Amino acid sequence: MKAVGVGVAGALLLCASSFAAQKTATYTGEIMDSACAASGSHAAMTKNNPNVTAKACTEACVGHGAKYVLYDANTKTAYQLDDQKKPAQFAGAKVAVTGTLDEATKTIHVTSIKGA
Repeated sequence: MKAVGVGVAGALLLCASSFAAQKTATYTGEIMDSACAASGSHAAMTKNNPNVTAKACTEACVGHGAKYVLYDANTKTAYQLDDQKKPAQFAGAKVAVTGTLDEATKTIHVTSIKGA
């Protein structure tokens, strides 16, 4: 019984240290919808209607079920955002997102978003 308690305590300590290892950082890119981020641009939407803005495209795609993501064009990486309310006001805009990154799921646990 004592060995089980020591094992559980060790597992808890390991979990706590992994959470503590996550550091807050700032990530930059564009608040985009997950559908367009998969292809790296809004080209599919703007092909037939060049007057559609990145903001309008993002809002329309989210309205049809896509999620807000942070798309880093430099690395061609889309980061999921755990908060889907804060990014709404920045749809289609270049931003700096502050939070912690879950590397396994490429999800940023959003602390704040500011225009870049």
